[in-house]
Amino acid sequence: MRQPAGAIRAATAAAPPRIWPFFREIVLAGETYAYPLDVTEESGRGLWMQRPPAHTVVFEGAAEAGSPILGSATMGPNRPGRGSHVGTASFMVSPAARGHGVGRALAEHVVAWHREQGYRAIQFNAVVETNTAAVALWRSLGFTIVGTVPEAFASARHGLVGLHVMHLPLR
Repeated sequence: MRQPAGAIRAATAAAPPRIWPFFREIVLAGETYAYPLDVTEESGRGLWMQRPPAHTVVFEGAAEAGSPILGSATMGPNRPGRGSHVGTASFMVSPAARGHGVGRALAEHVVAWHREQGYRAIQFNAVVETNTAAVALWRSLGFTIVGTVPEAFASARHGLVGLHVMHLPLR
């Protein structure tokens, strides 16, 4: 797959209102995130735009800043303190941009960022097992499923399904 046109940039204070339309759509679809269905733009901003050492980026659909945001990723330590050497991340791609390499570009960026920051590994705590596109993407980047919590996610379409814990060593 060729790289999609666009650029990954650090999210600024102007990003949340531009992320919100697809953030809300994805949460309300009930297939990939266990966020509350009554999420507001303000509470969504708090979930996505976390304080350092976390870092949030956007994939803008053209090289110039201010073009449409097609996806976003937030990343940082999986746990504080003694767990802070392992990173984690969350991703959202606008439904209109799916299948065009935006998720892969964000994922590759997140892996590189964690390496640059000195993390020893990346752990995803809750990859919905029926989200086969995401599971395939993570596996293609070297992640393995280290366990699955049965019936831990209430999928709007599939009912109770498992949540994978996925891991990628960085050293």
